[in-house]
Amino acid sequence: MFWDMKTKDHGLPRNPWKACVAPRPIGWITTINADGAVNLAPYSYFNACGENPPMVMFSGGPRPEGPAKDTVANCEEQGEFVCNMSTWALREEMNLSSLALPAGEDEAALAGLETEPSQLVKPPRIKASPIHIECVYHQTVVMPHNEREEGNRVVFGRVVGLHIDDGVLTDGFVDMAKVQPIARLGYMDYARVDTVFTLDRPKMESAAE
Repeated sequence: MFWDMKTKDHGLPRNPWKACVAPRPIGWITTINADGAVNLAPYSYFNACGENPPMVMFSGGPRPEGPAKDTVANCEEQGEFVCNMSTWALREEMNLSSLALPAGEDEAALAGLETEPSQLVKPPRIKASPIHIECVYHQTVVMPHNEREEGNRVVFGRVVGLHIDDGVLTDGFVDMAKVQPIARLGYMDYARVDTVFTLDRPKMESAAE
């Protein structure tokens, strides 16, 4: 099949777009608003996008009524956020935190999640998550939206601190088979990382052979 995206007619039961870029890591992001209220939300348009300095990005569309989502607004206004690793053990809590609560209501509390202070930024961390990435806001790039004047907003952050639970380290390496992160696929499907393989980069001499 081929879908010309100038049309809305893909001929399938559901839009296949997200299933064609997968798996996508989940940015489970904590922020605070001007009153100090905690917001927690998962974003599957999320990834690392730099190494020196380390940078991350996530993208959030507008709310149905138009304004930017709380996470995006909090990052832009308060200048800080934390990315918490979403894992198999926390899949139900992650899913529950995706509820669109009124602004200022705490999704972490709703999901029964305990938070703990960060080291360098004000938003707290999700205690049960094995990895936390503390970030300061860098910039927002506004992307187009086909149906609303308020566009999709891509938020970039600079990583300033990294927490790793010693329990997910093996010989000094982060062991993803222990972490068991989950990733978003298409539709309502997810994947769990529980099988890891190693593939060394080729060397010039072996490539020439």
